[in-house]
Amino acid sequence: MMIEAKKLVKIYNGNIKAVDGIDLSIEKGEIYGFLGPNGAGKTTTVKMLTTLLKPTSGYASINGLDVVKEQEKVRKIIGLVPQDLSVDDDLKGIENLELQASFYGIGKEEARKKAKELLELVDLYHARDRYVSTYSGGMRKRLDLVSGLIHEPEVLFLDEPTLGLDVQTRTKMWEYIENLRKNLGITIFITTHYLEEADRLCDRIGIIDKGRIMVEGRPEELKNSVGFDLIYILSERPEEIKKYLDNAINIEILEDGTIRFSVHNSEEYIPLLLQKIYQAGIKIKRLSIQKPSLDTVFLKYTGREMREDESREDIIRTMRAIRRAR
Repeated sequence: MMIEAKKLVKIYNGNIKAVDGIDLSIEKGEIYGFLGPNGAGKTTTVKMLTTLLKPTSGYASINGLDVVKEQEKVRKIIGLVPQDLSVDDDLKGIENLELQASFYGIGKEEARKKAKELLELVDLYHARDRYVSTYSGGMRKRLDLVSGLIHEPEVLFLDEPTLGLDVQTRTKMWEYIENLRKNLGITIFITTHYLEEADRLCDRIGIIDKGRIMVEGRPEELKNSVGFDLIYILSERPEEIKKYLDNAINIEILEDGTIRFSVHNSEEYIPLLLQKIYQAGIKIKRLSIQKPSLDTVFLKYTGREMREDESREDIIRTMRAIRRAR
């Protein structure tokens, strides 16, 4: 396993359990997502896996190297991009990467070559000789992203890599992260509270809440575990359609004549239902299928909606930005 953890625990101030017995098994080349609200234990877990924080108890390793007993060896094979930007505004883009390379004993000529290659990967080569102070927020995030790759790590940790970015820039960042895995073949561990981000990028997801992994699996497996697809059919004869809804649950006719119901495996159910409806001479104006989402999964396993936490955190970030601007 490239990343492994067994019963990992971190307790602060004697009684605050930030991480409560986490187990992880992440394979080489995998993009693994740690999905959870603010304060769930995501960043604390990353700090332990990257040797920045000693676990209270439990075990963790990176490619077989103990994160406590073999810290220096671990640091040579991992890259970390923290939540807060670590690039230097007073240096040029390429100088930032060259400085990062010097920390790993990489010579100037080799460092410049690697820096240029990485800047190409994230469409920053054209801005290599510009001072970072002139970069946009998205450009800084991209530079930060590749700064963790200058020493060619086997594992890259990304702690909330798109936090604070607008939707368009965030989507572009997803493309860059996907390209890094495709071109470099590295293992990527991402913490995020964005549902779409986890769904789009990750091979597997662990949903963490209050320091514990509540459920783990591939995005589609997790969504399918919720169990039901929600179906909407708009027709002038909803009461007649209702007669054909064998094995459906939560059947309800809405004010506009739409009939709403839930079924297992809509891919098999809907074609058979439509055949019956058409044979009965009933015309359908609109049909839509709502598959379970990661928000549904989060709600099932934690008892609350993830988007409630997202909205609250967005408000907090906006207030902080206003205070900084004063």
